[in-house]
Amino acid sequence: MWPRRNRAAEEFHARLLQEVDEEKKGICKDPFIYEADVQVQLISKGQPNPLKNILNENDVVFILEKVPLEKEETSPVEELQSEETAISDFSTGENVGPLALPVGRARQLIGLYTMAHNPNMTHLKISRPVTALPPLWVRCDSSDPEGTCWLGAELITTNSSIAGIVLYVVSCKADKNYSVNLEDLKNSHKKRHHLSTVTARGFAQYELLKSTALDDTVPASQTTITLDISWSPVDEILQIPPLSSNATLVLADGLRTGVTEWPAPLETKPAVEVVQEFLNDLNKLDGFGDSTKKDTETVKHDSAALDRSIECLFTVRCDLDFAEQLWCKMSGSVISYQDLVKCFTLIIQSLQHGDVQPWLHSGSNSLLSKLIHQSYHGTMDTVSLSGTIPVQMLLEVGLDKLKKDYISFFIGQELASMNHLEYFISPSVDIQEQVCRVQKLHHILEILVSCKLFIKPQHELLFSLTQSCIKYYKQNPLDEQHIFQLPVRPTAVKNLYQSENPQKWRVEISSGQKKVKTVWQLSDSPPVDHLNHHKPDFSELTLNSSLEERISFTSMVTCSQVHFK
Repeated sequence: MWPRRNRAAEEFHARLLQEVDEEKKGICKDPFIYEADVQVQLISKGQPNPLKNILNENDVVFILEKVPLEKEETSPVEELQSEETAISDFSTGENVGPLALPVGRARQLIGLYTMAHNPNMTHLKISRPVTALPPLWVRCDSSDPEGTCWLGAELITTNSSIAGIVLYVVSCKADKNYSVNLEDLKNSHKKRHHLSTVTARGFAQYELLKSTALDDTVPASQTTITLDISWSPVDEILQIPPLSSNATLVLADGLRTGVTEWPAPLETKPAVEVVQEFLNDLNKLDGFGDSTKKDTETVKHDSAALDRSIECLFTVRCDLDFAEQLWCKMSGSVISYQDLVKCFTLIIQSLQHGDVQPWLHSGSNSLLSKLIHQSYHGTMDTVSLSGTIPVQMLLEVGLDKLKKDYISFFIGQELASMNHLEYFISPSVDIQEQVCRVQKLHHILEILVSCKLFIKPQHELLFSLTQSCIKYYKQNPLDEQHIFQLPVRPTAVKNLYQSENPQKWRVEISSGQKKVKTVWQLSDSPPVDHLNHHKPDFSELTLNSSLEERISFTSMVTCSQVHFK
């Protein structure tokens, strides 16, 4: 038995070490299978971490779970599986998400990890000194009386040598009749770790906004705004965070449909006819467009492009120049490439004949603006309206209009200056980069609009958020999955949380050692994604249901230290 167990510890360490080495070399690999029934994945720092909901972990870690059904191989010797795990595996043909291992199997894997790192196990064929591996966590099926859903192990190192290991046990259950006392938690931690004093640190998360799809056919916008608050000391379970706390506004926004469709025509007339009427109207004004005249037709088209729920936040611009008005006409009527060619042919001919001498804003490098400026002097370059040129001309005109729209919003709302926006609106980079920078501005706009509509922050906070987003996007590529975090004063947001129930409330008890802690958490959603907890239908919830009235989920994290002597 022992020779086989020793060999298993050696092979397990070697395989995990190989995975770490390949990760350091930048070799991205899929999870690997260990002994037919275990799937192992190395989660890199910054990647989504399933432990974040309980321990707020975001570092490199090994996650072990049961091999998905389609990957599982038949083994001559299979361990008995708990009835609960069996039911969760086969009760539905749909994707059931991550699968848990029996608690007994999880303990075996934690044992192999501990053996391999124990410097006293000199008989093991492992290079000395033993290379310390990242923490290892195993998903468990809660088949034991304690309801264990995770087992974990993390090494204690001093001066680059392994001095011991911390073993974690995480339990979770769905229960609205929870009963826990803060002093009992403190005393339990003191007794377990032989301590005389401990400190308690609190954490609460308030969900200010979370958009959801109405049904499977309507994609959600993935908008979430939460308020994360931490403080110490903690006076009681479910304490309302004091005004001396540290608070952070956490925002994630952006449409994720993956497809942008050309809008349905707003005009019933053909595009060529719409543009011809537009040119005729300019011709009646002696060839010059009046930049101060409010074109009601343009306003109608411009407003129609705005989501009705946010239209109240925007002031429709009345200083549209020729190119911008042309964009509104064409974007509401063009339905084909042929329409583009015919419309631009009409415009170029009108410029060549001197029928119109339209007014333009400064700062544009578009081909159409160059042609217009040339027309002032009676000479124009010949442009072949073939290939992608008509599309590029329309794109340039649309980009110029969007840039001015964003300038109008950010400056009009006193959220940014021209110096702040210069990077995003500069015409000195290629057209692809210009599009990317305008997309960044749009993402910032979405975040601000969501924030302003749903949490109605003070202008000071909105200004700080804008500057934070601008600073990020000047240094990073477009990332609609990025989560923006903004430290805020609790006094500025107290109306958002003091009378509300938290989505998550947690207390962490320790004596100053980061790895040695006891954690108790209450949440309104399952903190683990590999167990099938009962989820109530909307019909089961009353309009005024609160965190206490709904089914709550309690989690407990305990640990023990093992010192290698």
